[in-house]
Amino acid sequence: MACGGGGESEAERRAALLREITEEGGFAFVASAEKAAAGDLRAAEAAREMAWEQLHSGPWSEVGSAWRDAYALACLHVARLRRAAADRRAALRALDMGLIMGGNLLRADLEAALASIAAEPSDGEGDGAEAVDEEANRWREGLDRNRDIADALKILPTKSLSCKEIARRSCISLEEFICDHFLPETPVIISGCIDHWPAMTKWKNIQYLKKIAGDRTVPVEVGKSYVCSEWKQELITFSQFLERMWSTACPSNLTYLAQHPLFEQIKELHEDIMVPDYCYAGGGELQSLNAWFGPHGTVTPLHHDPHHNILAQVLGRKYIRLYPGSVSEDLYPHTETMLSNTSQVDLDNVDMNEFPKVENLDFMDCILEEGDMLYIPPKWWHYVRSLSISFSISFWWRTTVISPSA
Repeated sequence: MACGGGGESEAERRAALLREITEEGGFAFVASAEKAAAGDLRAAEAAREMAWEQLHSGPWSEVGSAWRDAYALACLHVARLRRAAADRRAALRALDMGLIMGGNLLRADLEAALASIAAEPSDGEGDGAEAVDEEANRWREGLDRNRDIADALKILPTKSLSCKEIARRSCISLEEFICDHFLPETPVIISGCIDHWPAMTKWKNIQYLKKIAGDRTVPVEVGKSYVCSEWKQELITFSQFLERMWSTACPSNLTYLAQHPLFEQIKELHEDIMVPDYCYAGGGELQSLNAWFGPHGTVTPLHHDPHHNILAQVLGRKYIRLYPGSVSEDLYPHTETMLSNTSQVDLDNVDMNEFPKVENLDFMDCILEEGDMLYIPPKWWHYVRSLSISFSISFWWRTTVISPSA
């Protein structure tokens, strides 16, 4: 279904959507949606539940766009009626769920409703000064973990920081980046280029993050990494996620906001960052801008991606290890299609009998510090471990210039 361009009004878009859902046999949904539009909260919740069931009726790739748009419509109805009943948090959750799970047809309506709620004065509830100070201290301590290299090495894979270090350069020009790193596709750490971002100071304040995003719903990953059997996904509020920063004793409980388009969802956070000029190399077209936010100990297993990537480190620090695409076969990629870009090798506990070729492979690695950006070329394998509370942003872009490795 088209995304409602041209001069089509909101009412016309919604009416066309209901006709399409009717044609697909969604008579009960349409009846409930019409009652919801007239102010029936129970009907709105029923419509949302019916659309939710359709979203989970099969593989996500096979879900029709009309039912995703229908889910967004139901979320709008629920939010409007919850807001009328002075239930701000329930209204925000409904709108966030519409953004996360819904289609594009009514995205502007969802964003407008969120902006309207954000513009309202808050209820003034909050923790006492003593609790705020204690939380701020824990936050600073979490950001300062593992600054000593000797401490970091105790939790890193074997041979870490003993092979080849990734080149480090200070705020190089776009021309230098293209000639020295983009065209030859060699990794580089670039420092000094994001110090002016508001995020570099604002996000150090946990109260700021809670004020901007605390009641918003976000998808998180729970478990050591996505290749572990106990790994799962949950939907929780941003404040609940922040509270889990201190629950790191058990790897199966690690909670990670990973590869999520947070800045499309929460516009206020987007205003705190900027797209680096380097992402326009090769006639660049930004593909995705994702958040990676979590406590120390979160791990992204060894894998590669299809796009050019600038990883900006805003808070905390991460250990990153890189292997060139030329050694892919020696890294034992999974044979299943869904995981073919991920290695079977667990660098934290390598089975040398099963994966003998890994032991003598050369790699590059580094500790990415606050204010650093790392360029990861396409197809370069990378393993990432957070050494502290860490907030990173990945900028993926593809180019109109054919790279030499293509």
